[in-house]
Parts: sequence; C-alpha cells; structure tokens
Amino acid sequence: MFGALRERDFRLLFTGQTFSLIGSSITTVALAFAVLEISHNSPTDLGIVVAAGLVPLVAFLLIGGVWADRLPRQWVMMISDVVRFACQAVMAWLLLTHRATIVELVALQFVRGTAEAFFRPAQTGLVPHTVSPDHLQQANALRGLTESLGMTLGAAMGGVLVAAIGTGWAIGIDSLTYLISACFLWGLRGLVVPATHTLSGSLSAAESGLTAGLTDGSFGLSVGAPVNATAASGSFLADLRDGWQEFRSRTWLWVVVCEAALFHLLIIAPLMVLGPLVARHSLGGAAAWGAILAAHGVGQVLGGVSGLRLRPARPLLLCGWLTLLEVPLFAFFALGYGTTALIPAAALCGISAALVNVLWETTLQEQIPPEALSRVSAFDYMGSLAFFPLGMVIAGPIEAVIGVAGSFTVATVATVASAVLQISLPDIRRVHCRVSAPSAERPAQPVSDDAVLLRDS
Repeated sequence: MFGALRERDFRLLFTGQTFSLIGSSITTVALAFAVLEISHNSPTDLGIVVAAGLVPLVAFLLIGGVWADRLPRQWVMMISDVVRFACQAVMAWLLLTHRATIVELVALQFVRGTAEAFFRPAQTGLVPHTVSPDHLQQANALRGLTESLGMTLGAAMGGVLVAAIGTGWAIGIDSLTYLISACFLWGLRGLVVPATHTLSGSLSAAESGLTAGLTDGSFGLSVGAPVNATAASGSFLADLRDGWQEFRSRTWLWVVVCEAALFHLLIIAPLMVLGPLVARHSLGGAAAWGAILAAHGVGQVLGGVSGLRLRPARPLLLCGWLTLLEVPLFAFFALGYGTTALIPAAALCGISAALVNVLWETTLQEQIPPEALSRVSAFDYMGSLAFFPLGMVIAGPIEAVIGVAGSFTVATVATVASAVLQISLPDIRRVHCRVSAPSAERPAQPVSDDAVLLRDS
C-alpha cells in the first residue's frame, strides 16, 4: 500500500509538499478573515483578493506548462516556492504592522498566483519521474493524502492561530513552509528527463545554458541525468500547439475540463467567498470555518486511503458517481444548517474530492505521453480554473441579489448536473484504466532509507 514511499525521491517530494500544503490551508483561513476585517465584512472585496491569485494562475498556466516540459521541473518548482515565500512573508509583515490594504493584498496575491502557474504543471509532470510505474497510482493517492492531511491540520491550525495570535502571524508561518518545500526539492536526485522529447527546434543560447547547468550536476542534479533534449526543442508556439493537439484530441479530456470550469464558477467560488462570511456571522467565526475545512480534510484522508488500492475499470465513470457525495454540503448551506450538520457533510465532500483527484491524475498520467504531460496538465488546470476568478468576483454581488440560500441552491443543482453529465457521456464511460508507462524515461530507483518523507477543488 505504501510502496511508493520506499522510493527516495518521492519521499522527499511527499514530505516537502506536506509542509507546504499545511501552510497553504492555514492561509486559506487567515487570508479570508484578514480581508473581512480590513474591508469591514465585504464579500466582494474577499472575492477580489482571492481572484487576484487565480487570474495569473489561469493566464500563465500554459506558459508554465511549456517551460515545465522544457526545463528541469524540479527547478521550476523550487523557484516558484521561493517566490511564494517572499509574497507570503511580505503579506505577513503588512498585516502585523497594520499597513495592509486591499490593493496591496491584491498585488501580492497576483505575484503568488503567477508562481503557482509554473509550479502546478511542473509538479504533475515530475511525479512520474520520482516513482516507478507500478507505484504511480499509489503516489497520486499519497499526494492526495498529503493534500488531505495538509487541509485537515492547516485548517484547524488556521482557525486556532487566527483566534490566538492573529492573521499576520498565521500567514507568516505559511511563508516558512514554502522554504521547507524548496529544501526538500533541492534534495531530489536521479531524475531523468524524457529521452523521447518530441518538441522540435532549439532554445536560445541562454536557455540552453541554463538547462545544461541544471542537468550536468553543476546546480545540484545528478551528473548522470541526460540533458533535457532542448537542443531539439522547438519554438514556444510550436510546443504550445503540440500540447493543444494532445489535449483536444481526447473528447473525454476537454469535456471534463469544461465541466470543471462551470463547477468552479457555480459551486466552488460561492463556497470559498460565502463560507467564511456565514461562519463569521452565524457559526462563531474563524474556528467554525476552520473546523468545516478540517472535516473536509478528514474526508480527503479517508478518500485518499481508499485511492491507494482502488483500481476501477472505468475511473472517470466512477468520478461522476462520486460527485453526488458533494451535494449535501451545498444543500445544508442553502438550508441554513449549523456547524453540526456542515461538518459531516464537508467530510463526505472531502471523500469525493480526494478519490476524484486520484483517479483523474492517474488517468492523465496513463493516457497522455510523458513528454507532453506538463503542457496537457496546464491546459487542464487553465480550463478548469478559467471561470474561477470571475466566480469569486461575482459571488458577493450575486449573494446581495439572491441571498446566501439562493447562491447555495444554485450550487446544489449544478453539482447534481455535473454528476449526471459525467455518468451519461459515452466518451467518459469508455475510458478504461491501463498500465502507465513513464518507466521508459526513468530507470528503477534503489530503495533508500536516508530520507523521510500532494489538485484543489
């Protein structure tokens, strides 16, 4: 069940992301209440600040995906971590000195989101190179467990920290977890860049020099790792076009991504904007919102454990049925239920989210050629999040018109419609699991005991 953790590079990646995700979940709680305090409980301002981190994530994911396929993904992730550390550290200082304004928070969120746009596709493409093929689904399930544990611990800690020491210190703790993640990424070794890289053309001299330095050992990678075949790499637009061809050629892929875009617009955005507002006004404050998010994380742990062994013949069809488990959470918000009912509903939603994430990522990694995986992943992320910033911005004004109950009623109906689409579409039903094949780009790793050990809805 935990065979993937016996492989050194994956243990390091797993550990670093565990710390980072705990910090991110702390900020999920802390940033919401910091904005509500500064803006005097304005859900619109909260939506704008959160959207500021999502806009560049959507806008730059394709660029990040191309560069994650061109350059060593380990280093793309490390640089992203350092940038995100700086953003969160500055934000913490502004809050602690009571100088923070909405404009400054928007600017810092924008920079952090840009770094995230490079990190995410690089991470998806890196995982198959840190673990052997027969442990790939285990690795994805364990990453899901990392996200779940991070959400559980981070959300609970976030609620407590905001109540005890304030939002500034809580976000300051998050900034340090990005440095911890970067340190674990630094320790990765033996990563082999795909020898079957199919991009054509060449990089600039500066880009080729950077790539060579990253792969010849002078910047810390294994001397034996082959250079990222960039001498044969093509123009940015050619790389992007090749990635788009891989994406659009699979109906199941672009249909699910379009469905995910509407899911974020109509369901996730209202939850992330109106959830903290409901907690602040009706449920007791940050501790209650932290408890709800922590319960979601507990559910994700349970779902992640199930994902370690679950190998359905038709994984995307199962994802459709699992989506129905998310309906009670939004329905209970719409009906005005209290924390006692929302906590188990959030846990049920978490079970669904974790299993869907594991099955989706494993399907991508099995069905998409390794040399194009980061770019296809970038199209996946970008499409899925395309309307999320808009949803965050309009959630407040819509709530002012139809109320909290109306907003969550729309979310409930949309969740049911999403599940029905996934269950009924023939192209989704026809996708079967199969043995993935990243092993051609990566030799088997020796088991090592010299180190210790995570997609967001």
